[in-house]
Amino acid sequence: MFRNDVYAELNRRGFIQQVTEPEKLQQLLQAGPVTYYVGIDPTADSLHVGHLMAIMGMMQMQRYGHRPIAIIGSGTAMVGDPSGKTEMRQMLSREQIVANSRKIKTQLQRYLDFSDGKALMVDNYDWLGTLNYIDFLRDIGRYFSVNRMLTYEAYKQRLERGLSFIEFNYQLLQAYDFLMLYKRYGCRLQMGGDDQWANILAGVDLIRRIEEQDAFCLTFPLLTTASGQKMGKTVSGAVWLDADKFSPYDYYQYWVNSDDRDVARFLAFFTLLPMEEIEAVKCMQGAELNAAKAILAFEATKLTHGEAAAQEAMAAASAAFGGRALPADLLASSSAPRGQVKGDDAAVPFSVMTMAEIARAPRLVDVLAELKLVGSKGDARRLIQGGGVYLNQGRVDDINLCLAAEQVQEGRIVLRLGKKRHHHLLVQ
Repeated sequence: MFRNDVYAELNRRGFIQQVTEPEKLQQLLQAGPVTYYVGIDPTADSLHVGHLMAIMGMMQMQRYGHRPIAIIGSGTAMVGDPSGKTEMRQMLSREQIVANSRKIKTQLQRYLDFSDGKALMVDNYDWLGTLNYIDFLRDIGRYFSVNRMLTYEAYKQRLERGLSFIEFNYQLLQAYDFLMLYKRYGCRLQMGGDDQWANILAGVDLIRRIEEQDAFCLTFPLLTTASGQKMGKTVSGAVWLDADKFSPYDYYQYWVNSDDRDVARFLAFFTLLPMEEIEAVKCMQGAELNAAKAILAFEATKLTHGEAAAQEAMAAASAAFGGRALPADLLASSSAPRGQVKGDDAAVPFSVMTMAEIARAPRLVDVLAELKLVGSKGDARRLIQGGGVYLNQGRVDDINLCLAAEQVQEGRIVLRLGKKRHHHLLVQ
């Protein structure tokens, strides 16, 4: 059902960083449903938390009756976007890009409603893959000023390290995407991270020059945590949205460990809870704020992995750290279980080892690296030296500690990394 106040909602939640002609865009969004798009290059076989700002922005727009187009950029992924990158992307094969695209399409269907044409998913290879280079240069390239492109921050940064000619073409291709979506679907708005501002502006300008029509750009802030760290990174790597790459339990723990200063804004960005309830979190402290973190983790996990997985993750956390009663009136729109949550460690991530493997006394740092619980053996050693690794509730002080049969308790060895991350070694 269409509602005409989505711009105010996006602004209230903090999604808007920059926008072209804000008054005109507000009028367009108030007049009726608008088709808009966000592009995602399939450079990996899963989306990660860094994509969530754009995904949640799309969700909010769709909830207010506007129609999203999700572009899987398997065409542009063959070129590589230099924006925000200090060096050229690794070139992927066409086969790998196609495989990545299939998985990303499945993930996007968790967040957006594609039934009955309410959302579209298209691949820009459909038009980029058949371009005639000479015609493209004559018809599109003539509208782009090299002098102007070199003033953009993305290119200025890369000129110091080296900018390939193929990357220099990326802005033209992204602008051409916007033009094609306008022609085919009447798309009037492109949304993306603020590092995409110059690329999106190029598409706005191209539509104005060729079609003599208004198009618009809206960018989201590039998020860091309150401590200044980039969103979506842990000691073991990226926070993937694929359950096989990053378990729902670990995903829940990522959110429940949010800095106190981030809780309210993360609720605004990464859940669908109403702002009237979220505003109250800004004044919370102590146990009440910790309960709000649990609801943030539950709601974020529910969106990405489903309600059942969110409940299992919360129960596993309760088993590991003790139950946390959630007040009924705290963020009341959330479907998180209230009262005391019964503990159940079934959702805690685990690996299986044989007793014969344990008997060979593998070093703990090697096991942590092999299980990808850390990024490398060096990371494992540094984590132990910093007091961040526990085995069966005891802190590990020796970087050369080896696993042994006497460490197996009730068929398992319990590992903990940092304050919150648990992993069980089930020994058979």
